Amino acid sequence: MTGRVRASVCLLAWAMLMSPSANSLVWAQNPSTLEIGKFSAASEGAALPDGWKPLTFPKIPKQTRYEVVKDGGRLVVKAVSEASASGLTKQVKIDPKDFSIVRWQWKVENLLQTSDVTRKDGDDYPARLYITFEYDPDKATVGKKLKYKAGRVLFGDIPIAAINYVWERKAPVGAVIDNAYTDFVKMVVVESGPQNVGTWMDEERNIYEDYTKAFGEEPSMINGVAIMSDTDNTKERATAYYGDITFVKGR
Repeated sequence: MTGRVRASVCLLAWAMLMSPSANSLVWAQNPSTLEIGKFSAASEGAALPDGWKPLTFPKIPKQTRYEVVKDGGRLVVKAVSEASASGLTKQVKIDPKDFSIVRWQWKVENLLQTSDVTRKDGDDYPARLYITFEYDPDKATVGKKLKYKAGRVLFGDIPIAAINYVWERKAPVGAVIDNAYTDFVKMVVVESGPQNVGTWMDEERNIYEDYTKAFGEEPSMINGVAIMSDTDNTKERATAYYGDITFVKGR
């Protein structure tokens, strides 16, 4: 798949999935916490946790398999990717200046042998967490306004930016790297290398700080969260597990 086609496919998928909906709002049961992915409360064997839906790409015929399973005594989402790509996504509306901290747990069974965050043919990850941001014309630069308008003509309602928190093969932890296909997306390396393979990892990132560092501007509202394991470029196999995803008010 060419870079142009893959980037277009990704934007088209987000356009279809991120259309405004009353169901997209996430309200806090606790004023300081938003439980976005309560996978530990899902039904074992379910393909889709409550409130989540498939993120698929029309030009990629083989999809990653997702299922709620029990691992180590808790319910989590298991992803198995075999030369495939798809994800699970949830619509939200969250102010990253207010709920600036995202916490999640994940585990991978293996790294990909030929993945490379800097290359189009290596743009695969055993595990990644997407955060997408809606278009706000009051905050967008002139260049972004023009780029967004051009993209909207082709794809409809698309996000203005996205951060991918990824489990990478060799890039250093903490690196912020332009996506190989589009500068609408920045890759933030959270785990790298084999040392934590097979181990549940508790992660925490400050989305507001990551966004301002990656894009050099203030973020707009968060409108989507997704998990994804993909191996369509490398044609390899990956297995990953995703635990609960929570947004917390910044300290």
